[in-house]
Amino acid sequence: MPSQAPRLKKIINGRLIRDHKIIDNDVLYICNGKIINPQDCFFSSGKLPNEIIDAEGLLIAPGFIDIQINGAFGVDFSEWHEEDHIKNGLDKVSKGLLKYGCTSFLPTLISSKPEIYHKVLPFIKPRKGNINQGAEILGAHLEGPFIASSQYGAHDVMNIRTAPNGFDDFVKVYGLLHSGGRKGENQNVKLITVAPDVEGVLNSIEQLIKTGITVSIGHSSATVARAEEAIKKGANCITHLFNAMQQFHHRDPGIIGLLGTNYPRPYYGIICDGIHVHPNSIKIAYDSHPRGAILVTDAMAAMGLPPGDYTLGDVPVRKSGKKVEVIENGKLAGSVITMDECVRNFKKFTGCSIIEAIEAATLHPAELLGIENVKGTLYPGADADLVFLDDDLKIVKCFVAGDEFCLNNNNN
Repeated sequence: MPSQAPRLKKIINGRLIRDHKIIDNDVLYICNGKIINPQDCFFSSGKLPNEIIDAEGLLIAPGFIDIQINGAFGVDFSEWHEEDHIKNGLDKVSKGLLKYGCTSFLPTLISSKPEIYHKVLPFIKPRKGNINQGAEILGAHLEGPFIASSQYGAHDVMNIRTAPNGFDDFVKVYGLLHSGGRKGENQNVKLITVAPDVEGVLNSIEQLIKTGITVSIGHSSATVARAEEAIKKGANCITHLFNAMQQFHHRDPGIIGLLGTNYPRPYYGIICDGIHVHPNSIKIAYDSHPRGAILVTDAMAAMGLPPGDYTLGDVPVRKSGKKVEVIENGKLAGSVITMDECVRNFKKFTGCSIIEAIEAATLHPAELLGIENVKGTLYPGADADLVFLDDDLKIVKCFVAGDEFCLNNNNN
């Protein structure tokens, strides 16, 4: 039976976010879920588009990428009940995130017991996005447990560990060798948050990177000198800047001081809900290092659900309004913000351009993970994950792998 001919789609009358500018009345061609160069398919072969989509003057941007999301819609990625539980949970979140323009994400596990990692990680495999399965799963973000006990935040302090045996302790705790953690395999773990002041961590960074894992520093009381050592060894991101780290002091600015380092300044995740970080602090970070900003939700199970009691890993938490706190001590425990809200807030808080706000949720996280050839841009060869936005940066349409997702579809 002959294979079905590829469908060619043409998007017209759009304002494309490309080359760090807005290109008016541009055209986008999509074939087999990819953005293509029209010369390759249209002009050379004379093939006409099967479908023409009129963007009606809307902004067209790459789909948003969330590199730190603990859960949503009642799902907590750090929980384990049974195989179907994690599979169904990933499906539910993947579908639900498309409503907010998030087309790729890293399911994030907070500090957990080794048996949780061993059970859950084999199921957080990279998975392509489509309108049936939802947003693309890029792999896992492991936030802990190799973090400082002085900066545990909402994590269960009983799960926090040191690494006296270096990289071997990471393998033992995560079971990386059993979950595709070697470079060149179907690697499940894409990003790890560690504290460089924890025993054995600093000397493990280079080996972690050799496996193809991106290393971020956070949940740490590291001095600025220690933080710079981690950067020199290859760490290139700060996890939720300003939160769970030594606060800025003019004599030793700690991890925050990396915004002014003479070494390559790292990317930094920032929770742009106006609760975790004051808008003025967000603007200070942006003014210091605009090309490093990566918007993250740090969302947890209560995102998309009404106020009430939930859990974050083993920790009981309570959602009240837009805030989630640990019931026992009142500490902040993740957020309930969505990626599109983060983009709008970032523009409002910093006064940045539309382009900069969008790139903080698209290009920058893709660059961090080394996937900018397929994500975070509208160049030929990139996946056709797109959002149409109005001038207030509200989602009008969302496409994943070139197909439009019905925003009114009730998946939650």
